[in-house]
Amino acid sequence: MERLSTGTEAIQDDVVRWYQDTRDGMAYVPTMIWGTLQTEAYATVILTQVVDFLGVPNDVPAGVAKRMQRQQVLYDGKHHYNVVLGEQALYTNVGGPDVMRGQIERLLRDFDLPSLTLGMLPSTARVDLFPVHGFNIYGDGDRVHVELVSSSVDITERSELDLYGKAFAALSSAASYGDAAKELVRKAHSFWTSTTPEE
Repeated sequence: MERLSTGTEAIQDDVVRWYQDTRDGMAYVPTMIWGTLQTEAYATVILTQVVDFLGVPNDVPAGVAKRMQRQQVLYDGKHHYNVVLGEQALYTNVGGPDVMRGQIERLLRDFDLPSLTLGMLPSTARVDLFPVHGFNIYGDGDRVHVELVSSSVDITERSELDLYGKAFAALSSAASYGDAAKELVRKAHSFWTSTTPEE
């Protein structure tokens, strides 16, 4: 938790640098939307939850601004990210139907970005790997970052990096891409469109 002791902006600053320094990155995110594809509304809910849960200084607007800044790597023509989202990420209720609907629409808009290979892992997909936590592979394969409840772990040992590469290969092999992936996202959009906010 020490890295968040001053709030969310400083760690978001670090993440911006990690992404800028990574020409080819990979990410597996099973239950939420990958941060670099989050809308401002979705990111605001997530970072507010982090601040409230951990009791760190509330600088959510600054943290969200940095998260939005990191998304520039999707549009600068210098980076590529191979991302696998679990189907559950489309249904984990972050902020209610309006926030989720806007977030799903953002995914549909960005699906065909040249900088992005976006796979959806269906909840019923058979994966040749036991269920694993989410992770990001940075530095063109030289670093794996794992978020925990109270802190994070950075992995740089080559033998462990190779295992994460092997895990990502298994997950991406089981994921759906292209029209099949978009259909899963459209299904989620229909769900959130027909869901009304709780009274």
